[in-house]
Amino acid sequence: MSFVDRTAPLPMGEIDDSVVIEFDEHPPEDTSPIITEVGDGVLVDFEPTTENEIPADLPHDANLAEYLEEDYLKMLATELESLYLEDKESRADWLKRFTEGLDELGFTDEDKTEPFEGASGVFHPLLAEAAAQFSAQAYKELLPSDGPVSIKQVGHIDKQNPQAVALEGQAARVKEFMNYQITEVMEEYDPELDQMLFYLSLSGSAFKKVYFDEALGRAVSQYCTAEDIVVNYGATSLKNAQRITHVFRKSANDLRKEQLFGFYRDIEISDPGEHSQGEVESKLDELYGSKKTTQNDEYEFHEIHTELDLKGLEHEDGLMLPYIVTICSDTGDILAIRRNWDEGDTRFTIRDYFIHYKFLPGLGFYGFGFIHMIGGLSSSATSILRQLIDAGTFANLPGGFKMRGVRVDDSPVSPGEWRDIDIPNENINNALMPLPYKEPSNVLFQLLGFIVDSGRRFASIADTTISESGSQQNPVGTTMALIERGAKVMSAVHKRLHNAQKREFKLLAKVFGESLPPEYPYSVGGVPKTVKQQDFGPEIDVIPVSDPNIFSASQRVSLAQMQLQMAQSNPELHDLRESYRRMYIALEIKDPEGLLKPNDDMKPLTPALEHARAIENKKLNAQPDQNHQAHIQAHIAFMQSPMIQQNPDYASNMLQNIMQHISFLAQQQAQQQMQTQMQGISPNPQMQSQMAQMVAQIESQMIGQIMQQVTPQQPDPMVQMHEKEMQQKAQSDQMRNQTDQQKIMADTQKAQNAEITKRMQIAAGQEQANQDIAQKREKAFIDGNLQRAGIYAKALSDAEKNDITINQQNQGVQNGNQN
Repeated sequence: MSFVDRTAPLPMGEIDDSVVIEFDEHPPEDTSPIITEVGDGVLVDFEPTTENEIPADLPHDANLAEYLEEDYLKMLATELESLYLEDKESRADWLKRFTEGLDELGFTDEDKTEPFEGASGVFHPLLAEAAAQFSAQAYKELLPSDGPVSIKQVGHIDKQNPQAVALEGQAARVKEFMNYQITEVMEEYDPELDQMLFYLSLSGSAFKKVYFDEALGRAVSQYCTAEDIVVNYGATSLKNAQRITHVFRKSANDLRKEQLFGFYRDIEISDPGEHSQGEVESKLDELYGSKKTTQNDEYEFHEIHTELDLKGLEHEDGLMLPYIVTICSDTGDILAIRRNWDEGDTRFTIRDYFIHYKFLPGLGFYGFGFIHMIGGLSSSATSILRQLIDAGTFANLPGGFKMRGVRVDDSPVSPGEWRDIDIPNENINNALMPLPYKEPSNVLFQLLGFIVDSGRRFASIADTTISESGSQQNPVGTTMALIERGAKVMSAVHKRLHNAQKREFKLLAKVFGESLPPEYPYSVGGVPKTVKQQDFGPEIDVIPVSDPNIFSASQRVSLAQMQLQMAQSNPELHDLRESYRRMYIALEIKDPEGLLKPNDDMKPLTPALEHARAIENKKLNAQPDQNHQAHIQAHIAFMQSPMIQQNPDYASNMLQNIMQHISFLAQQQAQQQMQTQMQGISPNPQMQSQMAQMVAQIESQMIGQIMQQVTPQQPDPMVQMHEKEMQQKAQSDQMRNQTDQQKIMADTQKAQNAEITKRMQIAAGQEQANQDIAQKREKAFIDGNLQRAGIYAKALSDAEKNDITINQQNQGVQNGNQN
């Protein structure tokens, strides 16, 4: 088809006869033309192309950008880039504070000319010390030498259940494989984690991106700085962020590889332009002393995780669906658009790729680090330290004024050296006047110590506190309180890191479960190993080996020591072997099992040894690799002995061990039958259910047969006679005991009567003595009264005599007067 332009423009909607439309062939009758506005005219396409239509059977992980129109992709890229710039601007203040604080690390010395040439440009290492100490401590806890992954089985664990034993094997395979991958295969994991922890303590936020790398052919956990993960500062978490933008760079050659592999659209991209470095990147280059070359062969990409309503892929209910859009920011081209939900997921749940490691919770999305929290203290410590050094410089090499005409050599005077000086007035004190420089101030020195101590207390002084409080004489509660008081900040930080690493390992386990073949063989130290794809199921919970409540080696040793002390104080309530094993583990001693005696409960025993342990009332535990049929028969024969049948405790212990052997034996028989039935068929949940039913049937049959064998039989006549003699002897012993008891009771009664008689005699004698004492008291009372009565009578008699004599004298006087 060819199109001839109109000779003169016309208003829209009018028809011009001058328009000539020529066809190479007649247009198909079943094709509707497409009319497109072009300037002031229209373009009529009677054969619309279908190259941009999205096929209905498109694979779920296909690059959707291959099927969208170029103009639409350009418009979408412009819109997403503008949103990215808004998100970047929202965190500008946080990023500025972090960038300015990098100067306080003191990686470079400043050649200062103010306030004088050669002034001190040293930095106080408070900030660098805090970051280095934290990263060293956290690095050891989050990545131990044996691997950082541990396993927790979901639900109740029954050690006697064969299915639980199989689940333990599955968990062990997952743990061993993931530790092997992280420590041996993923070579970038160790150095990137170390670098991330140092950066995290300063910035407050760092990220990990977990995905399957097609170029490497394995899982990757990539470290990303906070500058390269752009999220709106108003978001509270990665889950509810409207957009997550990962900024990364690729060389032109790597980009071409990705295009040839089909990961990106194979389109022609112009040479990368001169794009400006980020603020943090520029500052780090300045601190490291490195510079970018003028030739730029790297492209900057923006991988935006967001929800869109793409043209041609609209949801029937108008929902916006999650996608991953990769844009080359240098050219504005969209290279890939992929769905970001699992195939078949009708809820369109967003797949997680990023994990946010946060040091301290900030006021927005990004966290706070040492730069934000003690950056001011570090700056003050640096200022005071420079003042002290400058004051010492002036005090050691003072300057001042000299009189004109005085000739003095300006070079410093060496110790013990004397120089000539020409002074016109021959008075050196009048010719020279030094400025009054002071010695370094003690006040400033004390203030510097206070600032540094404050920063260290906030940053990481927990180990010192624990070592000072770890006295063996302190009670457990006191020691724990001192540990908690000295390490609140670091304990909370370690919990955040533990939870973030837990989410990272879950994403890694999911990637392994999706990318591994049904069986994956590998080798560890020359020993062949195998892991299955189905091992990475929901029944196994992958967790970090670090303890969220323990953040340092000294705290772990202190807790293990307290546990050991408590176990030693009450050995009947504790397992001393386990306590010592945990102490050795806390001390990081290799192979603690080699130092301890083997645990008899875990060793497979012969039937005779099991019988001996049963007689000693020790618990019996069956092992999976024992000859269960032989053990069952031996135990049945042993239980039929009269000694066992007459002792319920022995019989109960033996019967419990028989049931354990029955369970293992039924599991083995069921597995053999299922292997015969499942030849060439992959296992599925329905077959696992059938196997569980088969195990239950076999166990019920075997238990019924064995219970008939262990039922007590009719006793032997000789045994009955012996039992009768034993009963008669017991009766005679009982009668003898009764006689002895009666005699004892009679003797006891006699002794009691004698005691009563003696007490009555004592009471009678006491009563007689009391009566004698009362009589003596009464007699003394009477004698005293009589004596007092005689004295009174005599006194009356004397008084009467005196009265008579006085009366006689008075009478004589009267008679004399009358005469």
